[in-house]
Amino acid sequence: MDQLESLFSQARNFGLSLTTPGWRLYQIGIILGLFLVAQIATWVLGPRLRDRMRTLERWPKWRLRTLLVLHKRLRLILFVALAWCTVWLMREVTWPSRSYLIGLAATLATAWLFVGLAARLVRNRFLRRMVTWGLWIYVTLYFLGLTEEVGSFLDGFAIAFGDFRLSALAVLKALVVTGILFTLARLISQTTSARIQTNEDISPSMRVLAVKLLQVTLYGAAFFIGLKAVGFDLTGLAVLSGAIGVGLGFGLQKVVSNLVSGVIILLDKSIKPGDVISLGDTFGWINSLGARYVSVVTRDGKEYLIPNEDLITSQVVNWSHTNDFVRLDIYFGTAYSDDPHKVRAIAIEAAQSVGRVLNSRPPVCHIVGFGDSSVDYILRFWITDPTGGLTNVRGAVYLALWDAFKEHGISIPFPQREVKVLEGSRLQTTAAPD
Repeated sequence: MDQLESLFSQARNFGLSLTTPGWRLYQIGIILGLFLVAQIATWVLGPRLRDRMRTLERWPKWRLRTLLVLHKRLRLILFVALAWCTVWLMREVTWPSRSYLIGLAATLATAWLFVGLAARLVRNRFLRRMVTWGLWIYVTLYFLGLTEEVGSFLDGFAIAFGDFRLSALAVLKALVVTGILFTLARLISQTTSARIQTNEDISPSMRVLAVKLLQVTLYGAAFFIGLKAVGFDLTGLAVLSGAIGVGLGFGLQKVVSNLVSGVIILLDKSIKPGDVISLGDTFGWINSLGARYVSVVTRDGKEYLIPNEDLITSQVVNWSHTNDFVRLDIYFGTAYSDDPHKVRAIAIEAAQSVGRVLNSRPPVCHIVGFGDSSVDYILRFWITDPTGGLTNVRGAVYLALWDAFKEHGISIPFPQREVKVLEGSRLQTTAAPD
């Protein structure tokens, strides 16, 4: 409370000094006048600069973004320029003490301007505002010389449990240090992950595993280093983490199971990004491997998030596990009057005419049975791009068979029934009632 009373006393004395006629009051008036001039200049120059920016469409995007950021801070930029010009002019013609408040206002405005520009590095809008306001408050207290008083005041708000003492200042320091470390960890993780993903010498599954381990290591180190840097005793966290671990084991069994299953999938390389799999009624290619689920994109554009545990405990068909070759089978039948040797040759030639069918592994055609109405065949062919779809390539082969059979006079029978009236039988008709 003593620190709070001291702060209030200093603020009251400073406010009373501003109401007393003299150079301090004159400086306040000059500062307000400079702000008014900057505001009027912004109203006049802002629309013109906006129209000028619209004519610079051929400029690189980063230049246009920079101009847009500066345009949003035009009033503050003009105020900073006017304030420093006024300070320089007054120090040339009068005593430096008579421009002290104007110089302080110019220094604070300059610091706020650089803080606003530097905060653009934070992508999240809410987090960017938090960082901006926090840095604005800190630089204001720093240039006003109130950091020690405010620090002592925050340190007075504390909770003590035996030898453990937790103050508001310690929590604030922990948040700041941990936030900085998390930002550095994110930047390092993004840079390293981009290099790992472009390394063709590493398999896709090992790339994902390396990125996940790197992220866990960096963020975990940032968290514990941040706590240690502000004086937290990590031995107490060991007991607490053990208790939390037991609770998580019982309450979040499915989550933990999916996490462990994800690690197993990455280690045994059973599936990897780009593989074509089918699980139950879901058929598609793996888009990404997550810590809890696998993203599978189907041909109709749907994205299924399949838990990792299902990929471990269920039967999964991986169409491209060891190689990209996929064999497809189609069935058809022809009339008994058609030569089966000729039918087989025509079917193979028709399948080879389809662009996606491989010629390095030539199609084959076999007789599989003699049906009631037709001789039944199976046509087998290979492709290497299952992500391009299976139904469409089957349809293309069927259409090629249709055209080839029509060209060579091969008939495709369909079930027919003939009714014969035997000699001596009589067809009876029943007259319809009136």
